[in-house]
Amino acid sequence: MKTITVKVIPKASKSEVIGWENDLLKIRLKAVPEKGEANEELVRVLADYFDIPKSQITIIRGHKSRTKTVQIE
Repeated sequence: MKTITVKVIPKASKSEVIGWENDLLKIRLKAVPEKGEANEELVRVLADYFDIPKSQITIIRGHKSRTKTVQIE
């Protein structure tokens, strides 16, 4: 298991991983931060980026914040 810190930029023109900035993984999300839509989009983008199933990704901290702690199995 690995834990990473992610900085999310919601309401972007497209969803994409920007890259690492110090120890933060910066990600743009097309989704809006309402009703958990951005969190769902984040899990999908991370699953594609790391080429793993979405079920192996869990947001463990920061559900309503732009900075999130994510656990990857």
